[in-house]
Order: sequence, then structure tokens, then C-alpha cells
Amino acid sequence: MNDTVDQFDGLHGYYFEDLKEGMSDSYAKTVTETDIVNFAGTSGDTNPAHLNKEFAAKTMFKDCIAHGMLSVGFISATLGTKLPGPGAIYVAQNLRFKAPVKAGDTVTARVTITKLVPEKRFVELETVCTVGGKPVIVGEATMMVSSREA
Repeated sequence: MNDTVDQFDGLHGYYFEDLKEGMSDSYAKTVTETDIVNFAGTSGDTNPAHLNKEFAAKTMFKDCIAHGMLSVGFISATLGTKLPGPGAIYVAQNLRFKAPVKAGDTVTARVTITKLVPEKRFVELETVCTVGGKPVIVGEATMMVSSREA
């Protein structure tokens, strides 16, 4: 008998057997100008629509907007830390951008399980980011989740 405890047990999220259709979780963050500048530096996306107020004032949005992928990162945070959580691996993500996000907006990312695929241990989820209850990003994700038996 092995009396050692796996040092990573407390870090693992849900196992496939623990998941049910309809389960949901969320993560919310207020986007700051610093977040936008840091994302531009990290990603290399220095589009002036995100960083230059004079340029952005002449766009249809009339002000700087956050990178869409910054808000998508909040979906990733929800999937990777909450549901299904640590240990789950992204397989696919489809996205549709519905409205801009600006500095000062609080983005809430919500993921909801829509389908379980046992033969592949895949979990399909609806992914939605909202600001003030209004969808700004909608999509679907597929995650691979480990089994207790593996």
C-alpha cells in the first residue's frame, strides 16, 4: 500500500465523472487602462484603437476599446480555474464579438456545460462575457477533462 499523498491532488479541478450538464461558474473583472496597455505589451497588439485616444475618438466607438482577446482571457480564467478547473485542457473555442469593452467596464465571463462526450472525456460549454448584463462575447468551448480512472 502506498501511503504517500499526491502533491497535486489539491490543485486538480473537477474530474469528468463529477461534471453534469447545466453546471455553471463565472469570473468577473473590471478592465483598467493598465490592463489594456499591459495586454498590448504582452500580445504585441498595439492597434491605436486600443491605445491612442485621439485616433480612437475618430472611430465608430469614439473612445479606446479593450482588446477582444483580453475579455476572452476571462473565459480562459473561468475554464482553467473554476469549471472544469485546473488540469482541464482547451481543445476548441468559437467566438462572436457583439459589443466593445472599455476601461472601467466590469466583464463577467460565464461558462455553462452543454454536453458531455464520455468516449473522449470532452466537455462542451457555452461561453459568454457580459457587461452590465449585455453580452459582449458569445461562443462555445470544448475542454478535455481527466478521469479518476486514468
